[in-house]
Amino acid sequence: MELTRLTVSPSSSQFFKGAFVSLSCEEDDSSAGWTLRRNTSRRQRTQCGDGWGNPAGLTCNITVFSQDSGVYWCESREGPISNMVNLTVTGGSVILQSPVLPVMEGDDVTLLCKTETTPSNLPAAFYKDGSLIRKQPTGHMTIQHVSRSDEGLYKCDISGHGESPSSWITVTGEHTTTPPPTSTPPPTSTPPPTSTSPAVLSVLSCVGSVCVVVLLVLLVPLVRRCVHRKPEEEDGEDEIIHSTIKISNHPQQPIKPRRDIYSAVVYSAVRTEDVGYGQTTIRTRRPRL
Repeated sequence: MELTRLTVSPSSSQFFKGAFVSLSCEEDDSSAGWTLRRNTSRRQRTQCGDGWGNPAGLTCNITVFSQDSGVYWCESREGPISNMVNLTVTGGSVILQSPVLPVMEGDDVTLLCKTETTPSNLPAAFYKDGSLIRKQPTGHMTIQHVSRSDEGLYKCDISGHGESPSSWITVTGEHTTTPPPTSTPPPTSTPPPTSTSPAVLSVLSCVGSVCVVVLLVLLVPLVRRCVHRKPEEEDGEDEIIHSTIKISNHPQQPIKPRRDIYSAVVYSAVRTEDVGYGQTTIRTRRPRL
């Protein structure tokens, strides 16, 4: 069940004796059986119509006096209760008209210092938690864009008339000026470009430099080895000039070696009955002077 809210008209937490006040339990579902109740210094948990006020549906009308000062709230048969409102009825000549309900963060709040018999535009001094805030020549003070730090006990004073009772101002929540979107916008197809931080660039540069140094250290010995090894390999290199290999199933005449070169005969068994004859000519290169 949704909780109801108690509203006060006129919107103030302080009243002079004999003022007419209307208190309402704001709830669409009247079948819940909401009842206005109060605690005073004389009686506890009494409901509208039980010796005080005139009930009219979810509203209770009352002409207030000093004994009507107390805490008021709405309560249903199922048990849930509304917000609580503290009303003060004074026999003095000055009251502070301030918001009776909690105010939202970011809202502007106006305080009015009033007298019972004279116009409400007399110079007044305003106090918070016992400390002077400022003096206003017209009896009005506006707190712009209230925050949690503005929450506290306020009163006012009109020179020559007296001081008002104190009233607590509650600041709650954060005022939302922009309603939330009803749907989530589709994501963009191209992500926004990202920039590489200087720290990342520095690390990449260092890594590249280390890689270059390591490659140089590895390549220098290899180059030196190749340079020193190539002449040695050329000095003792044997070069194959001519090679003839013949495989046959029938015996052939031996091949006559040439007179001017060194000859070698290579034999190879391809199959059990196959014999191969071959001639390989090798010439030794002389080192260049």
